[in-house]
Amino acid sequence: MHRNLKLMKWFNFFLSFKPYNPIAIVYFAQVTKSYALALLVFSIFSISTCIFEIPTGIYSDRIGRKKTLMFGVLASILCVAFYAIGGSFWFLAIGAIFAGLSDSLFSGNNDSLIYDTLAETNEQKTLDEHLGKINAMIPLGLGTSAIIATFVFGFSLSWIFWFSIVPLAIALVIGFQLVEPKIQRAANSGNVYSHLRESFIAFKQNNKLRDLSLSSILNFGMGEVENQFMPAFISTVWPVWALGISKAMNNLFTFLGSHQAGPILKKFFSFKVLIVGQVIGMAVTVLAVLYSGVWSPILIALTSIAFGVTSIALNALMHREFSNQQRATMGSINSFFGNIFFAIFAYLFGLVADRLGVKGPIIITETLSLSVVYLYWRLFKNYQKEVVKNYD
Repeated sequence: MHRNLKLMKWFNFFLSFKPYNPIAIVYFAQVTKSYALALLVFSIFSISTCIFEIPTGIYSDRIGRKKTLMFGVLASILCVAFYAIGGSFWFLAIGAIFAGLSDSLFSGNNDSLIYDTLAETNEQKTLDEHLGKINAMIPLGLGTSAIIATFVFGFSLSWIFWFSIVPLAIALVIGFQLVEPKIQRAANSGNVYSHLRESFIAFKQNNKLRDLSLSSILNFGMGEVENQFMPAFISTVWPVWALGISKAMNNLFTFLGSHQAGPILKKFFSFKVLIVGQVIGMAVTVLAVLYSGVWSPILIALTSIAFGVTSIALNALMHREFSNQQRATMGSINSFFGNIFFAIFAYLFGLVADRLGVKGPIIITETLSLSVVYLYWRLFKNYQKEVVKNYD
């Protein structure tokens, strides 16, 4: 089963090898002639994810992690193909629908596959370390492909999308070699609606899980919209051809943060890491945008170290609260609400950008992110009360 862990590292690398990623917002804006419509493509992706999210989570719990993962790769290939065809907003929208299907198939499934693989040998306590090293391959793939995007920027942008199908085909081959964790098959029985109801009840009864989920939803919605839009800001201080370098730096630092998340979380308490990491990221981003210059992309890239650590900490904390029988479904429910928020926030963000320019919506978003810091602080305070109560 440990072979699964090695294969998942390379699967994540090739799945995330997306040379088009640094120029996606620029390409979409060129096609649609509007930041609002360009970000609407991302909103459609998010809405599509919402539609498919819970059914695919139940599918993973009842049918299997490996099959779910394979269908996710096929959906990714169709997504990139429609993006490559381009030409109008509608082709981009179709691509976004397949992107949403792909993302929903992966969201609750892939981390659950890792958890279940460790559970077969009773090694769940090492989830932080393994999740950090395996998911660190995602920014490594994105960063490596971003460097390539820098050198091929002079070619047709649609050609970059067609090239991006090759690593997805490699990920498909790797996926065939995975072994289905046996521990997951115990959840294959029962009524679908009963399965979903039990998942919602678990959220209702677990206050800690609700706060973790809400912080994840807010953090994803605001953070991912800002991340997708950031190349538009960076293009005001760096030439467009250098966007790949900027993305490469971001992903390199995310890789370092994710890879070292296990040792860091062993040394420092998870909730303290979440609070400190979030505050540092917000402060540096605001500084880089308000006092913009050639140094801004470097400062923004450095915040990815904190992001890499905090994302692993949050995912690991949530998986410890999920039930084995509804693990992927509960992850999908969380992702479902996160993508609803993303879809709404992305379009509003785009409207603000059309009116105020590229700086305004970023500053507003970072200010709103204080709500996430508050949730982390509340979780930390409640944890301290639990420790005192148990000690007494």
